[in-house]
Amino acid sequence: MTILQAIIMGIVQGIAEFLPISSSGHLSIMKHILHINTDTGLLFDVMLHFGTLVAVLVSFWKDIKQLIIEGFGILGDFIVNIGRLVHNLHSKDKKEYNKVISSAYRKFVMLIVVSTIPTGIVALLLKEVVEVTSETLIVPGLCLLLTGVLLLIADRTVSGKKRANDVTYANAGIIGLTQGIATLPGLSRSGTTITACLSCGLDTNFAVKYSFIMSIPAIFGAVILQIKDFGTLAVESTEVVAYVIGTIIAAIVGYICIKTMLVVVRGKKYKGFAYYCFVVGTIAVIWNFVA
Repeated sequence: MTILQAIIMGIVQGIAEFLPISSSGHLSIMKHILHINTDTGLLFDVMLHFGTLVAVLVSFWKDIKQLIIEGFGILGDFIVNIGRLVHNLHSKDKKEYNKVISSAYRKFVMLIVVSTIPTGIVALLLKEVVEVTSETLIVPGLCLLLTGVLLLIADRTVSGKKRANDVTYANAGIIGLTQGIATLPGLSRSGTTITACLSCGLDTNFAVKYSFIMSIPAIFGAVILQIKDFGTLAVESTEVVAYVIGTIIAAIVGYICIKTMLVVVRGKKYKGFAYYCFVVGTIAVIWNFVA
């Protein structure tokens, strides 16, 4: 892989990850167009996703910082309650338990945890399928067509009023499940999860925030899994430089596109993206049979 190819792929990842047009599908298509063969499986794709993960961290840092604080608060209160349970079992002087989920941010933390569980399970089950289907154009093409349908559904879905305190754990599980399925190339993660959020009655702005922040543990987990196997991969020094440059580009472009997506969602202007997915998906399917 050349540095120019890495830059192009970084731009594609940054744009497609946060606009609802599927980064995995576009990366797969671009690999065919540019004749890229990295010989490192999904490592380069995961590094590009790590770049967009950085973009999410920067864009939502205030929320993420508070979520981390409240996450430790939940853990602390849980440990305290365990201690008080032991005390109450052996003493007549009963102590009150702390309320663990005592704020909207704490509820948000638990919702993300619940969403991450089905995401991780489905992603692991589909790992080999994703690697195989990423090498073809037929699956990304068909999934892009499905993404277009989902975006039209999102466009017609009336915005709900649910924010963190109103979202149920069942809602969180369903949204997490859709994120796991969206690991299939061509199926937009943001488009799929935002559609799921809106269908569950979430407020539009909160749906976008939820979609982007819930991607953090999923992407971080994928990065950890790839790093674990990094030592067994034969990566040339020139490729390492290209990978790093692509990651940085993905982070910068991703940050810009997050801001763009926030504007798009407020206006609920998904139709243009849906039609774009229909066009690109159709071209990919046809190209698969004629190329």
